[in-house]
Amino acid sequence: MKKILFSTFLALSLLNNMAMAATQTIKANVNGMVCAFCAQGIEKKVRALPQTQDVYVNLKQRVVLVELKEGQTLSFDSVKDLIKDAGYDVTSIEMSSHPIAHLKADFEAGDNVKGSAK
Repeated sequence: MKKILFSTFLALSLLNNMAMAATQTIKANVNGMVCAFCAQGIEKKVRALPQTQDVYVNLKQRVVLVELKEGQTLSFDSVKDLIKDAGYDVTSIEMSSHPIAHLKADFEAGDNVKGSAK
């Protein structure tokens, strides 16, 4: 019985780790983005990277999300440098195991809530 429980636990742990490793999204908070042109410029630069699967820029939240292709890596410093070269400051950066679609829905739901409070 202990072997079955251990095997089940091990299998679930491996599946969880595989799911987490399958999607890597970098989330950068950016200062200085004030217009759609700013957001579009950052998105174009980041999308041109070979490691990039998808990009989402939320101007209201001042967030840039970069979803990486499976098996690809991209250092935080590379993202920071790219955004800094475009003329903006990265105030924080982190890795998420969620795909852009999930994070985008969260941001847009937050925009709608803030918009309805006005």
